[in-house]
Amino acid sequence: MKINTLDDTGLRSPVARFFKLICRDKAGLAGVILFALILTTAALAPRIVPHDPLQQNLRASRLPPAWQEGGTWEYPLGTDNLGRDMLSRIMVGTRVSLTVGFLGVVIAATIGMVLGMIAGYTGGLTDNIIMGVTNLFLAIPYLLLVVVVASVLGRSLTNVILIFGFTNAPLFVRITRGEVLRIRQSGYVESAISLGATRGRILVDHILPNLVGPLLTVATFEMSGMIFYEAGLGFLGLSVPPSIPSWGNMLAAGRQYIQFSPWIAAFPGLAIVVTSLSMNLLGDWLRDILDPKMRRSAS
Repeated sequence: MKINTLDDTGLRSPVARFFKLICRDKAGLAGVILFALILTTAALAPRIVPHDPLQQNLRASRLPPAWQEGGTWEYPLGTDNLGRDMLSRIMVGTRVSLTVGFLGVVIAATIGMVLGMIAGYTGGLTDNIIMGVTNLFLAIPYLLLVVVVASVLGRSLTNVILIFGFTNAPLFVRITRGEVLRIRQSGYVESAISLGATRGRILVDHILPNLVGPLLTVATFEMSGMIFYEAGLGFLGLSVPPSIPSWGNMLAAGRQYIQFSPWIAAFPGLAIVVTSLSMNLLGDWLRDILDPKMRRSAS
């Protein structure tokens, strides 16, 4: 008699479904691989960079990439106007972008989820007040709001994270509230209410688990957007201090050399594009695998 121990224990099925879902979506697979490489680079950057990203060498100023005439493989992506290694600075700048994106999304999602759950489940005056303030912030042009707040608070990594965390919270409030209003009408929530479950238990046990999928998908796209906006603030001189290598600061430094040394601005810009593309592809894939209809079609 044939015994299928893996299927009986249930260990094979989740892993098999995971690989089936990711392999059927080539774009999602590319996004996962790219994001994994970027995350690994950010984690290991201080140990694997070929040069000190802050070390200046004016004798090697504005060296072109290694494959161009005058370049050297000692500096594969060339050097900037102060002779600093572009590859090392881009690798270290990955940490800044991912830190801003990840912590900014965590703050925004936490605030938005709490306020959105309260507004959606409580309703009445509380809902009107929370959504009134939320709509007020959403009515303000986002870039203008970020630039004004950054100008007031000054340049630091902490300030940039807090700016993105609080200015993106209204979006999560609106999405969470809409999901809560929908989930409240479901049969299992009405059954829990009829059985005498407390409001806190309904929110934590029945509503919160169903918010993870939609919010996780939105968080992925918002993290990509925060990376873009952080680079924009750096380009305007409103992000982290110049002593911290970041893609936005590198773009700002390279704009005056764009005609004669385009690689100084081109490679940081390419890093931003690739990172945002990987996160958008990852977000699309997460949206698909968290959709029950997609899961059923893949099973």
